[in-house]
Amino acid sequence: MSKPNKTAPELSLTIHYAVEANTLPRWRIRSWVQRAMLAAQQEGKTSFTRMQVGLRIVGLKEAQQLNAGYRQKDYATNVLTFEYGVQPDGTAAGDIVLCLPVLKREAREQRKDFLCHAAHLIIHGTLHALGYDHEKVRDATRMETLETSILATMGIDNPYLIHEK
Repeated sequence: MSKPNKTAPELSLTIHYAVEANTLPRWRIRSWVQRAMLAAQQEGKTSFTRMQVGLRIVGLKEAQQLNAGYRQKDYATNVLTFEYGVQPDGTAAGDIVLCLPVLKREAREQRKDFLCHAAHLIIHGTLHALGYDHEKVRDATRMETLETSILATMGIDNPYLIHEK
C-alpha cells in the first residue's frame, strides 16, 4: 500500500528590504522558506495547501519598535514572526521580520557563517508562521529537531550546539 501523494504547497512570498541586504537575494530566501514549508508539511503538525508570507528585512530601530510594541521587550530581536493561522481555504499565513544588524552581530559573536545563521533564522521564522513554537520543552524539542533536520539537508551544522573555538 502506497502513501498518499501530497502535493507541494504553493508559496506566495513577498520580501521588503528596509535595509540593504545584498547577500540575501529573493531567490535565496525563497529557497529557505520553501524548505521549511515542505518539511513542516511532511512532519504534519499543521495541515495547509498554500502559504502566504511577508518577510521584511529591517534595521535596529524598526526591529526594536516592533518588538517593544508587540512583545513589550525593548530591544531589537533577531527574528519576529506573526502567525495568522490556516484559513478555511488551506492557506497558512504569516509575517516575518528579520533584523539584519542583529543577525550579523550574532553570526560574528557565535562564530557562525552569516548565510548559515540567516538560513536558520528564516527557517525558524517560517516554522513559527506555521504554528510551531518553543514555549514548552516538548514543543521546543519538536521545533528544534525539525529545524536541525532541514539545516542538515543543506549541509549546515546544528545551530543549537555550542562549539568552543
